[in-house]
Amino acid sequence: MIQEQLKTRVVGVDVEVNKTTCAIVDIRGNIIAQESFNTRDFNFIGDFIACLTDVIMSLSEANGGYENIRSVGISIPSGNFRTGCIENAPNLPWKGVIPLAAMLRDQLGLAVALGNNAHVMALGEQAFGAAHGMRDFVVVSVGSGLGSCIFSNGAVHLGANGFAGEIGHTCVKPDGRQCGCGKLGCLETYTAWRGILQTAQEVMAESSEPSKMREVGELTPLMIANFCNENDALAIETMRRTGYMLGLGLANYASVMNPEAFIFAGSISKAGHWLLEPASASFEEHVFRNLEGKVKLVLSTIDEEIRNVLGASVLAWEVKEYSLFK
Repeated sequence: MIQEQLKTRVVGVDVEVNKTTCAIVDIRGNIIAQESFNTRDFNFIGDFIACLTDVIMSLSEANGGYENIRSVGISIPSGNFRTGCIENAPNLPWKGVIPLAAMLRDQLGLAVALGNNAHVMALGEQAFGAAHGMRDFVVVSVGSGLGSCIFSNGAVHLGANGFAGEIGHTCVKPDGRQCGCGKLGCLETYTAWRGILQTAQEVMAESSEPSKMREVGELTPLMIANFCNENDALAIETMRRTGYMLGLGLANYASVMNPEAFIFAGSISKAGHWLLEPASASFEEHVFRNLEGKVKLVLSTIDEEIRNVLGASVLAWEVKEYSLFK
């Protein structure tokens, strides 16, 4: 069969807890256009898919035509690339196992690939960011949850069932904090959004010392980082404890995987050195001695607003092309 013209655009979709972003991306990684909507507006998955379909189709038609779109890639928490499903996402409104890739493919008539957000971040980092040229590295996503993706010998390692890299649900404290996954003591409960806020409450309860954290109605991790910049002792202690637990978890990870680097992305990574310095100290304290001083801890170099849609576009290019319209 002779195909007169190859399609040179894909759609990258980034589904986050609060916001979903769709972008038209060309073959060189240029974002042609993008549009966002509120994820939380849709408690029923069918309504979410209907809105997502409409946005993709209207955005495509307004920017070169739907017929020029090759495929769609989706970044989503608890996404499983092997099955194309969201599987028991603790932080999304839709529970259970949802075959999102197949459902969207049926609506669009195009190939759809789906991966969890850490997997997609790693693809973006290798293609466009800090991991370019690396073959053995781990991208760690720290935000509402804690996830990661492993690159081993230049390829993504997903594991037998597609769940490799779920570092957020490794146990760092037996009988510790309750996790959204149903287990106790998961690393995520100490280092992701809610965990950091719980640590802040514990630090404030242990001391009568003044702190700007006490003056805020709705405290956020980034506020805590900003208070660190103002030399707030309790904010600094909150980040120190968070970094300690993160470094401990990563040391266990590195001792098994021996990566060249951990690359941090996600909203919590904006805490910068207030998080990474105690994490690095804890990492070096706990890691296998032959790896001491040999594993880099670095921040992502890609703008957070476009990182996941770029990674999702890489995923879209890798899926086998399919169309109802050929």
